[in-house]
Amino acid sequence: MTPEIFKYLLTFSYLVLVLWLSFIGMRRTTDLASFAIGDKQFSPYLIGLTLSASIASTATFVINPGFIYVHGLSAFFHFGTSSNAVTIPQWVYHRYQSGELRLFFAVINLLSIAFVVLILVGCSLLVSGMFPVSQKLALVLVMLFVFSYVLTGGTYAHAYTNALQGGMMLLIAIFLFADGIGTMGDGFVSSLRAVGPDFASVFNPSSDLYYDFFSVFVSGFVVTFALMLQPHILTKILYLREPSDINKFIWTTVLVGFGFSLILMIGFFARFSGLEIPMQDQVVRDYLVFRFMGTEAGAYLLTFIFLTLLAAGMSTLDGILVSLSAMVINDIVVPLTGRADQGLMFSRIFLIALGLVGVALAWNPPALVGLFAQKGVYGLAAASAAPILIGVLYTKPIPAWIALSSAFVGLFTHLALNLGYGVSNPAVSATLAIFASFAVFGTGLLLNKTRQA
Repeated sequence: MTPEIFKYLLTFSYLVLVLWLSFIGMRRTTDLASFAIGDKQFSPYLIGLTLSASIASTATFVINPGFIYVHGLSAFFHFGTSSNAVTIPQWVYHRYQSGELRLFFAVINLLSIAFVVLILVGCSLLVSGMFPVSQKLALVLVMLFVFSYVLTGGTYAHAYTNALQGGMMLLIAIFLFADGIGTMGDGFVSSLRAVGPDFASVFNPSSDLYYDFFSVFVSGFVVTFALMLQPHILTKILYLREPSDINKFIWTTVLVGFGFSLILMIGFFARFSGLEIPMQDQVVRDYLVFRFMGTEAGAYLLTFIFLTLLAAGMSTLDGILVSLSAMVINDIVVPLTGRADQGLMFSRIFLIALGLVGVALAWNPPALVGLFAQKGVYGLAAASAAPILIGVLYTKPIPAWIALSSAFVGLFTHLALNLGYGVSNPAVSATLAIFASFAVFGTGLLLNKTRQA
């Protein structure tokens, strides 16, 4: 069997397997709740693998190594670092007893479309690298495939396919890390210094993104923590059946997530190999072609690797799609129309519309799609971190105006700093915005306590 035939055969087998898992999911999806969170019959280990695959998306496997290739060690440290609710806005509604606040959170969660664009662009780069098709055609094909299996199976399709894709991703991440060790020559530190002193610095003075302790460590930690509160991640907890499953779920997520993070080293390996890659978003693709395309065995392996990287993107994309579609219908359409009996149908219609918008935005993507996605997704994190975290930890009633003020300040502080005041790193602007949001929330609580005294 030639490498070319193997490539098509393996890809076809993967597509058929994913669609079969989606068909199984479709048979178990009967309403909006089962579409969004299933019936709580999932193993905690399966959910942990699903969450890890959702977090370690195209950003981790395809886009973020490019930042490390350009900015060096500083970028690596930055990236390393009671109600029956169906969606997070619905949880907000139960916690704060405000339909307006629920609607606000549902609307700002549409910022997740920025990450959909990143994943579609990353996947289209891989498909156009594997097959003789243009990137735009690849973009349409990726959208049609992913949206078709999510459209039918909802959460079941998302969980089952992510178990398959997550296993592939973990295997390849470990393999590429082990394979790339040979590029280090006299050692990791020596290889870093050979590129340049700034590249080897924990704080890169020549970088406009990762230049000091705050931009490398503080913002990386704060934003990562805030992102863990986002819907397509936090709603995985709603899949669990028993509180006793939480520890198994968390340990699985942590261990598998560490394995996935090894893929970031590709940014170093590409630089150590002496490659000059002008397009940052194409670092992973160009490195893999350079590393494995020279031999017949390497061509076979490259097919499996590229397919796995595609799976990485799809594993996050389907989670975001399920979360967004359930959220828009459950928290915007149904409350406004009162047609809860049509929720599942509405969610599938919205998925189609979301796919068309995603392709339109990804058709002519920005130069650095990673930064574009961070602007939107980090804005969502800045708005929601304080209301969600304090809402969980503070058990007393909280007026909705406090949460709304905090969310508004978080979102618009991030956008103002990043778009209007020259803060290039979206993680830095989002972290400052999160601090401002918590300050507003705390001030609101003090004012409310004073009024009640």
